[in-house]
Amino acid sequence: MTSSSFDLKDIDRRMNGAVSVLKQEFGGLRTGRASASLLDPIMVDAYGTKMPMNQVATVSVPESRMITVQVWDKSQVAKVERAIRESDLGLNPVVEGQLLRLPIPELNEERRQEIAKVAHKYAEQARIAVRNVRRDGMEHLKRMEKDSEIGQDEHHTQSAKVQELTDGHIKDIDEALVQKEAEIMQV
Repeated sequence: MTSSSFDLKDIDRRMNGAVSVLKQEFGGLRTGRASASLLDPIMVDAYGTKMPMNQVATVSVPESRMITVQVWDKSQVAKVERAIRESDLGLNPVVEGQLLRLPIPELNEERRQEIAKVAHKYAEQARIAVRNVRRDGMEHLKRMEKDSEIGQDEHHTQSAKVQELTDGHIKDIDEALVQKEAEIMQV
């Protein structure tokens, strides 16, 4: 019998989703260098709704320790400034008309440790998400075997493939964490 209703590609896609969310969250973590993705998680209360920064302004990085935010609508400058100040990034915008300059201060050792802890928390959430996808896949396989849709051998083979996918994605998460931690700790 074949595993017609068991989709290994779907499990891989869901695990890849957890890894890509992690990388997106890592992009929002501050390091010593300026990065436009630093402002991605910030939502601006504009036009009566919460909007991502890139929908109300152009974010650019003119130099390694400076981010500029060019707000399109003059009436939204104060709201963009407030959103940046209220974020936990520790940035203080300098307003020049519709342009906000965000100098990126040097990170002290204590702040680096805090950011590294946040990175570890994000990585653990991603690992949990991958394990949850694995558990769903394994439960699906058990149900299929119980309902006689697949045999014991097929169940064992597919379980091994799911575990192999899980190990690979956990390894990707760990590698991304090591890379991000090195980036954070870099002076």
